[in-house]
Amino acid sequence: MKKRIYIKNWLELKPYNNQALTDIYYLKLCNDVKEILMEPFNADLLVYLDENEINHLACFLVSYFEDIISDTNIWNTFKNYHTKLYNKKLPYYNTDEYFENEINDQDVTFLIWYFLNTVQEDKFISPFNGFISDIAFAVMLIFEDEYEYAPENILLKSTYSLNEDVNDYYEVRNFIDTILFKTYLFFPDTTFKLKQQEKEIIESKDENLLMFLQENRDSFLHKICTRLLSLKGKEWAAEILGNDHPLYSDLLNMSQRISGLFLYKGQDEEYIFIEHIASGKKFDLTKESFDHYSSLKEINKIVYFGIVQWQKEWWFSGINFQSDYNPNIILDEKNSLKSRMQVNFLDHNTEDTDSLLQKQLDAFLSFNNGSPIAFMKSEKINEFNKNYIEYFNNSLNLSKKALELAKNRAKNEGFFGGENNNDLDFTETSETGLFFFNPKSGGEIALAVNSAFPLKNNPFYNKKESENDILHLLMAENLSKELAMYCIDNCKTKLPFFKEGVGKQYLTDIDFLLRFWKTDNYHTKPSITFTGGGEK
Repeated sequence: MKKRIYIKNWLELKPYNNQALTDIYYLKLCNDVKEILMEPFNADLLVYLDENEINHLACFLVSYFEDIISDTNIWNTFKNYHTKLYNKKLPYYNTDEYFENEINDQDVTFLIWYFLNTVQEDKFISPFNGFISDIAFAVMLIFEDEYEYAPENILLKSTYSLNEDVNDYYEVRNFIDTILFKTYLFFPDTTFKLKQQEKEIIESKDENLLMFLQENRDSFLHKICTRLLSLKGKEWAAEILGNDHPLYSDLLNMSQRISGLFLYKGQDEEYIFIEHIASGKKFDLTKESFDHYSSLKEINKIVYFGIVQWQKEWWFSGINFQSDYNPNIILDEKNSLKSRMQVNFLDHNTEDTDSLLQKQLDAFLSFNNGSPIAFMKSEKINEFNKNYIEYFNNSLNLSKKALELAKNRAKNEGFFGGENNNDLDFTETSETGLFFFNPKSGGEIALAVNSAFPLKNNPFYNKKESENDILHLLMAENLSKELAMYCIDNCKTKLPFFKEGVGKQYLTDIDFLLRFWKTDNYHTKPSITFTGGGEK
C-alpha cells in the first residue's frame, strides 16, 4: 500500500519551518502527483528511485508549480541565466512554443531529468529518454487543471528578498544559506549533499559535534557549486535579487572563504590584526564580526579563524579556537602547500599568473614537439613530469645567483619545500595515461581515457574502448573541462560516439553538461602557489 506524503515531507523543501496558509493545498497536489508517479505505466521511474525519493520528486515538481504561481523567481532565475549563457531557454528540448512566466511541458521534463541524475549518481539517464517526457505529460495534466485556482504563497515569496540597505555579512550569508540548502531547486543537489555530510559528522560522535557541524556548513556554503550551471551560492543570490539590486555587485565580489591558523597580532577600536601563518599574509578583521575579541590578549597566540571579505572588509565566518604559540605548528603550517593554497586566489588576483602559465605552456610545446598532450605508459608519467619541470626551469635562463635568491626568499618565510612529494604510483589505476598542459591551470595527468584521443601521437588508442573512455572523460569531475574540450575540438570527427545517437545530441549542450558533470571543478583554477616573492 502506497504511503501518503505528509506535511513534514513537504516542509523539507521549504525555507520556513511553520506551516503557511497555502501548504495544505499544495500538499494535496503532491499526493495527486505521487499517484501518477506510482502508476504501473511509470515503472521505469521505480528502477531509479525508491518510494521515499518518489515522495521527494512529487514535492519537488509541485514546488516548481508553486514557484511559478507565487512568482518567487527561482525557476525563472535559472532559465534566464541559461538564456544569458546559451541564448536559449533550456537545454535539450525545443522551446519554440513556450509560455513565459507560466508552467511548461519542457520545464517539467527537464526537472524530472535533473532530479533523476542528481539524487542518484549510479547511472546517467539520458535527457532524451522517452519515459521522462511521458511522466512530464501526465504531471502537466494535473498542473493545467489547477493552474487557474492555485493560491499564491506570500510567505514563500517574501523569503527570497533582501532589503536594499543591508550591509551585515551575516544577513547576506543567511540568504545564501536559504538558497543553497532550503530551496526546492537545489534540494536534490546541495541540500542532499549537506545532509549526507552532516549525517557522517553526527555518526562520528565527536565531543565537538556542534562545532564541526557549524564549520562544515559554513565551509560548504562558500565552496560548493550547484550542478545546475556550476554557480556558487553568492551568484545565485545575486541573480535572484537581480542586477538592479544594490547588493548585486557586492554579492558577486564576495571573496572565497579562508580558513586556517593565524597569529594574533593585536587590535584597535575597529579591527583585530591577524597573520596567516602559512603564507605570512596580514588581515584586518572587523571587530563588528567577532564578539569575543576581548578573549584575544596574548600577541602571537595561535588562533583558528574562517574569514570572508564582504564589502571590502574581512569578516569572521565559521568557528574560532585558540592555542598557545608552538614553533612546531608554525613550521608545519609554513611548509603546508594545502594551507598556503587557502590564499592562492589573492595572489592570482595580483600576480601575473596568466603570463606565467603562458611561459610554461610555450616551454611545454617546445618540450613535447608542439603538442599540448602526451600519451605514455603510466609508469613513465613521473619521469616525464620531472623532465618537463627541469626543461622549463632551464628555459628561464636564471643565473645561479638568482636561483639562490629565490630559494632564500622562500626560506625566509620558513618554507623548505612543502609536503613530501614522493612519486605517485599511477599504474594501480591504469596501464596508460596522458599528460596534458591545461592553459588555465598547468600540467594535468589523466588515466584510463587514452582511447578518447585518436591522435597521431597516441599509440594507445583502442576503438573498442573509445566510448567508455569518452564518457569517463566527460563525466569525471576530477578531469578538467579543458581536457574534455580538447578531445571534442580535435577528435570529434574521428570518434563514432559523436557522429550519431546521444553522443551527437550531447554536443549541442556540451557546455551545460560539463557544468553539470564537473560541477565544483568546472571553473579551472591555476595550480600555482606563490612563495617567497616567486612561484612554487
